[in-house]
Amino acid sequence: MNLKSEKTKGIYTGIKDDVSIGEEDHQAGIEDYDLTDIWKEMTMALECSKDIAKDPSTDVHAREDGEFCDHSFVLRDDLGYVCRICGVIGRGIETIFDFQYSKTKRSTRTYMPESQNTNNNDPTKILPDAVKLSEHEFTLAQIYADPRHWKQMKPHQVEGFNFLISNLVSDNPGGCILAHAPGSGKTFMIISFMQSFLAKYPDARPLVILPKGILATWRKEFQTWQVEDIPLYDFYSAKADNRSQQLDVLKQWVEQKSILFLGYKQLSSIVCASGTSETEAACQKILLKVPTILILDEGHTPRNEDTDVLLSLRKIETPRKVVLSGTLYQNHVEEVFNILKLVRPKFLKLDSTRIVVQRIMSRVQISGVRTQVKKANADSAFFDLVEHTLQKDEDFKRKVTIIKDLREMTSKVLHYYKGDFLDELPGLDDFTVLLNLSGRQKAEVEKLKKLEKMKFKRISVGSAVYMHPQLKYFSDNIPAAGDKLSLVNDEKMDGMLEKIDLRDGVKAKFFLNILSLCESAGEKLLVFSQYLLPLKFLERLAKKVKGWSPGKETFMISGDSNSELREWSMERFNSSPDAKIFFGSIKACGEGISLVGASRILILDVHLNPSVTRQAIGRAFRPGQKRKVYTYRLVAADSPEEEDHLTSFRKELISKMWFEWNEYSGHGDFKVKTVDVKECGDPFLESPLLREDVKVLYRR
Repeated sequence: MNLKSEKTKGIYTGIKDDVSIGEEDHQAGIEDYDLTDIWKEMTMALECSKDIAKDPSTDVHAREDGEFCDHSFVLRDDLGYVCRICGVIGRGIETIFDFQYSKTKRSTRTYMPESQNTNNNDPTKILPDAVKLSEHEFTLAQIYADPRHWKQMKPHQVEGFNFLISNLVSDNPGGCILAHAPGSGKTFMIISFMQSFLAKYPDARPLVILPKGILATWRKEFQTWQVEDIPLYDFYSAKADNRSQQLDVLKQWVEQKSILFLGYKQLSSIVCASGTSETEAACQKILLKVPTILILDEGHTPRNEDTDVLLSLRKIETPRKVVLSGTLYQNHVEEVFNILKLVRPKFLKLDSTRIVVQRIMSRVQISGVRTQVKKANADSAFFDLVEHTLQKDEDFKRKVTIIKDLREMTSKVLHYYKGDFLDELPGLDDFTVLLNLSGRQKAEVEKLKKLEKMKFKRISVGSAVYMHPQLKYFSDNIPAAGDKLSLVNDEKMDGMLEKIDLRDGVKAKFFLNILSLCESAGEKLLVFSQYLLPLKFLERLAKKVKGWSPGKETFMISGDSNSELREWSMERFNSSPDAKIFFGSIKACGEGISLVGASRILILDVHLNPSVTRQAIGRAFRPGQKRKVYTYRLVAADSPEEEDHLTSFRKELISKMWFEWNEYSGHGDFKVKTVDVKECGDPFLESPLLREDVKVLYRR
């Protein structure tokens, strides 16, 4: 079995430096660790001539007005790293080139070499106990972004890169969180950092944990941005299905400078396995001891306490754990602190943290909540008080006080970026549309209200009824959007469409009207739902009314779609002039998907986790979008779905307050605004076709 990694050299698409005659050989010499003695002497002389105070990571210069400057360095070809605030040269261009000089070559292994007498037949002996770089060796040199990457970085990415260095390369390294908005370039930034880190410490072993569906996206990004051909390993590409095959892949990762990718479930299945075989024990030992840096993409995934995923991640011994998340807050304040405790296990026990926690507990005095949380443990009491204050407290000043305390507590380990650079795109109008239900739908809503104690069934059945009441006949066996598409029979759906009156379904009617407007305007439409049934219904409706066929005009991705289908559907939808509609499970399309070919987004139902909806909107509103994006979140008025919308919005409000508040924010900045549908600025909504059934229109 061929387990070699895919080592196809990618093409660097960024701006490349001008290279004069002979300069390429010079660069090659720099990268060669076996330098000649003459070159060593020359570089040694250059290093001795440097002014140590010019190191941009340690330099603190006073401005002419006597104030100190928090430098923000940018790379200029003629000068080097220059502070764009005060103009000081942090590092001259002549010293940019990295070199290593020592009389004896220094080793920076993450593991000890095997003895000649090692028994290769015993998989548990492939690693000795000492597998980590010493912390002293990590502080021997500064890390800088490759100049070709630096030129491509936006200011927030430069800040993020330096934030990673401050946490991961220090005398006392620890984990951190990069909470940057979807589409803001987190993957590029972490790829740049990993390559710079490996250039300094070639025996380091990065481990990237991620949802299975975005592995192909990471590989593609590496091919775009790599400056060195670093092998990338994963079990899928190697077709490593059993533990023996997986151990072979892990050995290859250990033995050479490379990066390993694993899915969250793959990691937990190995680390939490109770088997006693030597092969299984060896796999566990490698994953727990070898990683030098642990990268968690979509790092809000392991947020729930006592799950196998979270427990397995906590067992990995490296202190360098980085969480990447565009939507850090999901459902509850406690989940955010679970992630904080993952990257910094002693976070809540630090003296500086405990002081802030005590301050918050003393300030928040809410009747009812105090009595309730006293019965819980101290941490749970703290989480509940913060949650209640940010979500329900009417005292805005108290909310602001709590926000300031939370920011103080997390400032050194959490870097947030709301996506201001996305303002450079043509724009986003995000509408919540409350629709008046038909008479038949109102009758069905009364039956739904009786399912109050069966919340999830009420939501799933409601999703079908709000689309069209006739779908209630399928609702007893509604599969989730991630289940197999074949479970909803096309023939039965087509038969039902022949008999129904579309005017009875307000959301189905809205869909058909916006579809006609998109077709006439030459725009493409995204349609998202939590459930398969409404998506399949609308796909067959488009086939019946417009004659559009799957794979040509319409496309669909669910949780069951493989990576090849996802990639093909994305590329085809974005590039084909025939493509009209993309149907997607809101969760399956929330990660690693770019659908910038569409400029209209239809959210069919309310997700109780608002970050999932935000991720879905980010599929179209992201770099590469050429049009203004319009989003329509459909809500059935005077129904349980309207209550769910209010619950979801309160959660969204906590995230906005916690991460986006500033001293200029007022109470009204965190509320949705009611707008007149006839003067909302959207030609589609202002048309009689769409505004007919609108009860209330909100703009976010």
